[in-house]
Amino acid sequence: MTVSTHILDTCRGRPAADVRVRLELHDDGWRTIAEGRTDDDGRVRDLGPESLTAGVYRLVFATGAYLGPDAFFPEVTLAFRIADGSAHHHVPLLLSPFAYSTYRGS
Repeated sequence: MTVSTHILDTCRGRPAADVRVRLELHDDGWRTIAEGRTDDDGRVRDLGPESLTAGVYRLVFATGAYLGPDAFFPEVTLAFRIADGSAHHHVPLLLSPFAYSTYRGS
């Protein structure tokens, strides 16, 4: 497991289930390398191959379907750099209707 994520809905105080998530690599533009959906616990536990090359990646969260048609953030994109492609990278998203934050998790 190289990349995982989870989404916590900080407004409702619960995980955000059934949100589509893409993992993309930047080589000559952005290229999708994996896709998934959050489970009932708001997690995508295993996203992508067993190892990744060093480089710049991003997670793209389709938050509009979860937040509704008037969502201020219809999509959240988090770019990050992977130096060690064999290490685990957990990138959580804390989401509310008008704000979001993230961090490198464990």
